[in-house]
Amino acid sequence: MSTELEEGGATEMCCASCGIAEVDDVKLQKCEDCDLVRYCSDKCQKDHRPQHERACKERATELRDEILFRQPESSYLGDCPICFLPIAVEFFVQSCCSKMICDGCSYANARRETKERQTCPFCRHPVPRSKEEIDKNNNKRVAANDPIALMQMGIDYHKKGEDEAAVDHLTKAAELGFVEAHWKLAFFYEKGLGVEEDAKKALYHYEEAAIGGHCDARYAVVSHEMQNNRSERAIKHLIIAANLGHYHSIKVLKMFYSGGRISKDQFASTLRAYQAAVDAMKSPQREAAAKIMAAEGNL
Repeated sequence: MSTELEEGGATEMCCASCGIAEVDDVKLQKCEDCDLVRYCSDKCQKDHRPQHERACKERATELRDEILFRQPESSYLGDCPICFLPIAVEFFVQSCCSKMICDGCSYANARRETKERQTCPFCRHPVPRSKEEIDKNNNKRVAANDPIALMQMGIDYHKKGEDEAAVDHLTKAAELGFVEAHWKLAFFYEKGLGVEEDAKKALYHYEEAAIGGHCDARYAVVSHEMQNNRSERAIKHLIIAANLGHYHSIKVLKMFYSGGRISKDQFASTLRAYQAAVDAMKSPQREAAAKIMAAEGNL
């Protein structure tokens, strides 16, 4: 074993400040922001902070980028719980169970059932016939800490002009893991709605949403990277989003390819992944639903 590895291993087993070794009665804790050093106490961590701060920030940035540029397996919408195909842009949220159902399954369910007896395609709860019934369902889901219902309640508060209450609900939904809530919060911080305008917090929420597979949020991060002349990072983001079937990202990558900013092989592999993602979201029911929505002026 090399001397460097031996020294690195010894450092990991000792407090970076006082040098005490980890033994039965001494447990070392990793630095909260990086994985480089350990400490035996809060005092040692505080004392060592001036020496460690620069390396800590650099390593924390590296760790953040590892997460940020990891390719999500799917978009944040996941699969439709009825047909198990990836959900596209068009979908419906059921107020009774907060399930996101693709437009194709919603269309097929509407065709199968009579006008007198419409039920949720997932839980078979009767479809609400008034706004009062919808609100009642939403309130039940909010009381159960359902993140989708919490986000919807936040949007409703925003429409009423109660932005502080909107931010509270969106924050809770984001803390419960709903990616779309991060996307909404980024907008609120960007515009200073219900909170003090904060570009750093807005970017943080855009990035959190992007990590969770929100392509529009990642596209917003692209704009930030380009404004700061970091085109290589922007291209990485565009490729990740395009791999999930994001139309705007593949269009920008096409322009970058025409301008010689990405290679032919890189663009070709991304285009194949994009087309595969788009094809995976297609079904006869969804195509039929799209035609009806287009005829009704909803598309």
